[in-house]
Amino acid sequence: MRIGIGQINPTVGDIPGNTAVIVRLIDEARAAGCELVVFPELAVPGYSPLDLLWQPDFVPACESAVNTICKASHGIGVLVGSVTAQPSRDPTNHDNVSSVSDGGGTALYDCAYLLENQSVIARVDKLHLPTYDVDSERRYYTPGAGAEVHRFRDLRMGINICEDIWIDDGPTDVQASLGAEWIVNLSASPFYRGKPEIRRQLVARRASENGIPVLYANLVGGQDGIIFDGGSFAVDREGQVRFRAPAFEDGLFLFDTTLVAADVACSGDDLSQVRQAIVLGIRDYLRKNGFTSVIVALSGGIDSALVTALAVDAVGANAVTTVYMPSIHSSPESGEDASACAAALGVEHMDISIDAVYAALQAAMPTAPEGIVDENLQPRVRGTVLMALANQRNALALCPANKSEAAVGYNTLYGDTVGAIAPIVDLYKADVYAMARMYSDRIPERILTKPPSAELRPDQTDQDDLPSYDVLDPIVREAVENHRTYQQLVKMGYDKATVRDVLDRIRRSEYKRAQLPPGIKVTPKAFGIGRRMPITNRFRSE
Repeated sequence: MRIGIGQINPTVGDIPGNTAVIVRLIDEARAAGCELVVFPELAVPGYSPLDLLWQPDFVPACESAVNTICKASHGIGVLVGSVTAQPSRDPTNHDNVSSVSDGGGTALYDCAYLLENQSVIARVDKLHLPTYDVDSERRYYTPGAGAEVHRFRDLRMGINICEDIWIDDGPTDVQASLGAEWIVNLSASPFYRGKPEIRRQLVARRASENGIPVLYANLVGGQDGIIFDGGSFAVDREGQVRFRAPAFEDGLFLFDTTLVAADVACSGDDLSQVRQAIVLGIRDYLRKNGFTSVIVALSGGIDSALVTALAVDAVGANAVTTVYMPSIHSSPESGEDASACAAALGVEHMDISIDAVYAALQAAMPTAPEGIVDENLQPRVRGTVLMALANQRNALALCPANKSEAAVGYNTLYGDTVGAIAPIVDLYKADVYAMARMYSDRIPERILTKPPSAELRPDQTDQDDLPSYDVLDPIVREAVENHRTYQQLVKMGYDKATVRDVLDRIRRSEYKRAQLPPGIKVTPKAFGIGRRMPITNRFRSE
């Protein structure tokens, strides 16, 4: 059987637009001789609609879209992810966590529809609803009743949805025991570094332990700071990958259930995938929010240089503007490096001194500002100028914050933290340098090698204020991603005073991170929606 995978990049809430793409790919699949075309989880509404699901007309619009898709299914099978509202199995439930706001009589389901010849063959509801990291599906959906097997033409299929395949002794095993000849999983699986290989190993294990081939159809595209990387694939009953769709690309991709052995290309190394994810995230954030250009405060440092290079990859040099805003503390070399970087990247570049505004703010203060107060005036002037330029040009400002500095609050609220999205805020400083090296033909060598500095006082470097990044990065990673305590970190060999200082800075900086722009998630635990810490708390890890 020839099957098409509609690896689509939907926009959340653009139900007519998403439906049009689905119908177009159905037509393409039919013309290509496919008997079945498979679309990912929540392909109709986009992932994730969040509280849009509680808008009274949202779910009916999705159900109407499924009817439109059903009418397009003449001569071909269609498997598509959507959402539906059904009478609640527990009509006494008055909790909006799992029902729409009508008194608890209606439950929402994350579901898949199997359609053919303008008829609904089956509706399959998601059974396992994740509530970890970026997911909060139990807030919205009710789990389905149980696993089943459905016949499509001569094929007995076990259809399940995303999390269902991750469960040991779960729906996949049940469906195999019920006689399924294929498992088809519709997914919207967020990307982070290393996740594609984790998925491959998981699906391979499910296939080999049940002796059944598996098709894994994954969503692609950026939604706020979450990236879906596509890379849909099929494995044989031994768990060997026999087909793989491209990562970070949408389109219709075809394979045959005979799973003839073939060379299956992987998607490159982890850091290359991270770069692809960030580029896609920038592009989709602009496109899906109706913007076409960006502006970056290019300081002559590594972070803003990398953000500019990624933006050029995402939207093209003609859609990127950089602005260098020197103060009395800025070195001549920084201006030279900013100008050289902009020229090498081919972007429009402006040079706007902030000295006059900075001096006016100093004079306006009732007491002459000193120390950190004076230092922070400069990035706040820059933030104001940057946002004014963004307003003038109807452009989005990109924030150059990285994870190492955001973790410990080494940034200025309403200064270098302004922007619409923070593309590299989930990259540690070492990864910033490694990724910037990928642009060594366009980022000047001096930017790649000089000591990083905020240049807010004479002869300042980051390492005057922070532990060295080769010490800071691993402590932050262990504390944030692996939840290591003070004692655990000390036992791992880190200096006691440094660990205490870093942990205290992380805790004290929650209020700053709560006001950062959304960041693009590329690690297992990113700041933002996937890490929900109270801003006000006095817990101190011991």
